[in-house]
Amino acid sequence: MLNLKSLFMKKQFIFLSMSILFITVGFAQLKPVEYKDGAQVLSGFANNPQKALSSKAGILILPAWMGIDDHAKDTATRLTDLGYYTFVADIYGVDKRPANSGEAGKSATYYKNNIADYQRRIQLALDQLIKQGANPDDIVVMGYCFGGTGAIEAARSNMKVKGIVSFHGGLGRDESRTIDFIKPKVLILHGADDFFIPETEIKNFQNEMRTSKADWQMVYYANSVHAFTDKNAGNDNSKGAAYNEKADKRSWNAMLDFLKEVL
Repeated sequence: MLNLKSLFMKKQFIFLSMSILFITVGFAQLKPVEYKDGAQVLSGFANNPQKALSSKAGILILPAWMGIDDHAKDTATRLTDLGYYTFVADIYGVDKRPANSGEAGKSATYYKNNIADYQRRIQLALDQLIKQGANPDDIVVMGYCFGGTGAIEAARSNMKVKGIVSFHGGLGRDESRTIDFIKPKVLILHGADDFFIPETEIKNFQNEMRTSKADWQMVYYANSVHAFTDKNAGNDNSKGAAYNEKADKRSWNAMLDFLKEVL
C-alpha cells in the first residue's frame, strides 16, 4: 500500500510540475517589447506563431483596466497557437501600472475622457504588431472591459484594421463628437445583465452604429454581467462583475468565427 501511495504521489507531482512548466513555457513565448509615446516608456508583449497563417494576420489585444494581466497574456498565447501574430498593448506605461482598483479606475477614466491619448496609445501598439511581422492589411483589435472600449475607439477613428471585438466593454461616446462612417467590422460581446452599462448607453451606441453605416453585430449572453470572461472576477453577479464559463466559451467561439470572416 505504501508503494502504491508513493507511486500515486509521484505521478501527481509529475503532473503538477508539467502543468506549471506548460503555463510557464506558454507565457515565456511572449517577448517583452519596449516602445515609446514621447518620453513615456511603454512595454507590451509580442508573440509570433511557430506556424503563421498564410495571410500573416495579426491581433492587437487591449487589456482591462488593471493593465497587462494574465488574462490578456493567455489570450495572446491562445491566439498565437492558432497562427495569429499577437501583441498585448501597454496603455499606461511601465511606471504607471495601477496597484489597485482605485488607481485603475482613475487611469482608465483619464483615457476615456481623453480619447485622443487613448487612440494614440492604441495606434502605437498597432505599429509594434506590424513591426513584429503581422500583415498591416489583416489586423483585428480586440479588448476586455476598458480594452473593449479601446477596441471600439479603434473603429471610431477608422484605424487601418479589418475589424474590432469588444468583450464586455464600455459603449459610451461623448455626444459632442461627430459620428463618422465606420469602416472596420464591429463585434460587441455583451453580458445581458451588465448593469454597469445603462440601457441608454446601449441604445445610443446602436444608433451610432446605424448612423455610421457600420457592419456591426451585438451578441448578448444570458446570466452574464461585466467581466464575464475573467476567471478572477468571482461568481457573484450581484457585485456587477463575475465570471461565467458558458458565456466565456460562447463569446470566444463567436470571436473565432468573426476572425475567420474578416481575416
